Amino acid sequence: MGRGQKRGDDQSLVFGLHAVTQMLRTAPERVLELKLARDRHDQRLQEIVDLAAVAGVKPQAVERRVLDQASDGAAHQGAMARIRPRPAAGERELDALLDGLEAAGRSPLLLILDGVQDPHNLGACLRTADATGVHAVIAPRDRASGLTATTRKVSSGAAETVPFVQVTNLARTLRMLADRGIQRVGTDGEAPLGLFEADLSGPLALIMGSEGRGLRRLTREHCDLLLHLPMAGSVSSLNVSVATGVCLYFALASRARSG
Repeated sequence: MGRGQKRGDDQSLVFGLHAVTQMLRTAPERVLELKLARDRHDQRLQEIVDLAAVAGVKPQAVERRVLDQASDGAAHQGAMARIRPRPAAGERELDALLDGLEAAGRSPLLLILDGVQDPHNLGACLRTADATGVHAVIAPRDRASGLTATTRKVSSGAAETVPFVQVTNLARTLRMLADRGIQRVGTDGEAPLGLFEADLSGPLALIMGSEGRGLRRLTREHCDLLLHLPMAGSVSSLNVSVATGVCLYFALASRARSG
């Protein structure tokens, strides 16, 4: 959707009007350099110019081919920023985030990935998490993909907008979420209840299993509810990033209906 990202050694390139605007709004201190297409003049680009002025960032007007080359032909929409990448968060940051949501009277929507190892899948899950308003993506620190260069690029900028939390002990984190009144819903192909039969409108931690293996036994035991995705065709399962998208959009619809 016109957003993207590349990664250098200790820098990232975020491109696209939405991603650049969000960076300037939420983390202007991480913006090191801003390049805008010389031939674009409209209200959306002017908003970026105005935000940059407030942040003390001086935009550089460049030829569009410069942005084309830097973004590998992706849809940069005439805007690109060089930034300091967001590092992964930990348990302390997760607690602070949940405290903030509670104080604001907001219902948490969390995505937990139980051992997803493919950085492409993680990047795709982050992108969908951003699109559906997920407050944080949580994953184990060990035996799971982290924020690699590939993940950042596939996420199309979402690695910089969605908090990514790596925890040492996932079972302990799941118990903490239960103590906060957050429903823990896992996906399992053998579960008797289908996704569309569930109410996912309240505080929710959606738990997706790893590629091929699914949820680990201990993770499954910490779920309040297990759901299967209805499969009407001949295939027996979906890629984890596709399944995540289906579940998150159903949760989003459930929350919208509940007001």
